[in-house]
Amino acid sequence: MRRRQKPPLPKRHGLDPARLRLPDEGSWATIRDHLVERLPRVAPARIDELLAEGGIVDLDGPIAPDAPYVPGGAVWFHRDLPQETEVPFRITIVHRDEHLLVIDKPHFLSTIPRGRHILQTALVRLRRELELPDLVPAHRLDRATAGLVLFVITPAQRGAYQKLFGERRVRKEYEAIARYDPDLSLPRTVHSRIIKERNIIRAFEVPGEPNAETRVDLLDQRGGLGRYRLRPHTGRTHQLRVHMNGLGIPILGDDFFPVLTERPIDDFTRPLQLLAATLEFADPVTRAARRFETTRTLQAWTDPAGWSAGLPPEPHRDN
Repeated sequence: MRRRQKPPLPKRHGLDPARLRLPDEGSWATIRDHLVERLPRVAPARIDELLAEGGIVDLDGPIAPDAPYVPGGAVWFHRDLPQETEVPFRITIVHRDEHLLVIDKPHFLSTIPRGRHILQTALVRLRRELELPDLVPAHRLDRATAGLVLFVITPAQRGAYQKLFGERRVRKEYEAIARYDPDLSLPRTVHSRIIKERNIIRAFEVPGEPNAETRVDLLDQRGGLGRYRLRPHTGRTHQLRVHMNGLGIPILGDDFFPVLTERPIDDFTRPLQLLAATLEFADPVTRAARRFETTRTLQAWTDPAGWSAGLPPEPHRDN
């Protein structure tokens, strides 16, 4: 396996610098000219500032503002960070050992940096707070979903744990709160074909051979609400949300289904009532049986009036 090239810049805020490979062919006179064309969202004046302050480097060090273009070379720099709203919820550590870190992620916190969410992500927070610069996730939860996420501490073991998830050798259980429908026959296994197209925010079902499978059980019901256990056999984008919506019982707090609703970035009320509750697998390194359980609950079940009113949940406490 090809070893990843070590960046010539240190991490900043727990983040590696961006790496840009320079194309083998091109008519740019300078690296600066290429970057202006390559990075249209970055103002040319900002590129000039970075070059002047030595913020864009190659393996030999800072690049001069008039440095000639080098086909096939590479440059590194730290991207400017977006303005972010702090996510006011804690990350709970469920387990930590030599190789693994298992956390309980709160709602509204992305697993990894993406788009408008960089510092306010689980990965960056954990790298900084725990001083674990090489930490990486073995899988991910979307921003709206709370619950268990497994991170790998030891770089040499990343592939083994990530392969577990890629090969579907991890048994996952989720909890969800949705409307109770007495006419819906449960338990049942839902099969459908789900696709996610680029630049379309929601996944959706289409006719054809199924590629998504979810087992749905009703655990309890009261006050017109049901508490459901969801066991996905596959891991398609938005699979649990799509399947629950298809059953006519969309998950409470879902901004995607059945209607796409735009939520302000600083609105932390009425979170999606979906929780990654259990992870279970045979450890590929130690061979031990592993089972991790969430320490969280879903507000619409424990405090339905408060959830409906948009009140903040009670502070989460570690067990």
